[in-house]
Amino acid sequence: MEDQRLVAFGRLLKIMDELREQCPWDKKQDIHSLRILTIEETYELADAIIKEDWKGIGEELGDLLLHIVFYARIGREQGQFDIGTVTEQICEKLIRRHPHIYGETKVNGEEDVKRNWESIKMSEGKKSVLSGVPDSLPAMIKAFRMQDKTRQVGFEWENDQQVWDKVEEEIAEFKEVVEQKASKAALEDEFGDILFSLINYARYKGIDPETSLERVNQKFKRRFEYIEENAPKPLKEMTLGEMDVLWDMAKKLENSKL
Repeated sequence: MEDQRLVAFGRLLKIMDELREQCPWDKKQDIHSLRILTIEETYELADAIIKEDWKGIGEELGDLLLHIVFYARIGREQGQFDIGTVTEQICEKLIRRHPHIYGETKVNGEEDVKRNWESIKMSEGKKSVLSGVPDSLPAMIKAFRMQDKTRQVGFEWENDQQVWDKVEEEIAEFKEVVEQKASKAALEDEFGDILFSLINYARYKGIDPETSLERVNQKFKRRFEYIEENAPKPLKEMTLGEMDVLWDMAKKLENSKL
């Protein structure tokens, strides 16, 4: 019996070819015009994941899959690659970087797997442990990924208390430059050190700082919108104390639903 997953994927490839050849909009696109749309679709998927919206996740994965197929079609037109070579390349990479599955290497857990992965990447010609971290990543995610990657080669504190001591040290240094009325550049530099060390501490505690912050963003949005919807008068005419009462009501309402 034919694998329905392969049938569905083949159908998508056929539709992509038809759209590229017949649709005025699809015929006009190139890798640059698609790029911003791909970024948008990626963030929409990230939103659905945060909300654990499984229906939305499925839909957004479909949108991203379409983009992958679209890029592959353009790559074929340019004589660079096609969906077959793209798929074969990732298959070969996965096999090469999982010698504990497809070879004789022994591992004792996730950390061994990650260390092997980084070691294999370096043997493939990567010039730096950090070469796989894109410059265009959002700053918080980039910091987290750089810290995690350098950990694989031993660039790591011994325990989380040392990391927290570093957080407190950076906060003290920031307070010092504030008191000195230092330049904006100095303030930004020291504040960046605080954020970087906090992200590192989150990593030690098994916390994804990006996800944590986004959940707080959504919580703030929900509670402030509650204030807007229930305010007895325009917000500009309300005191902070009056708005805070509504904030607490929104908080209690959320807690009652848990």
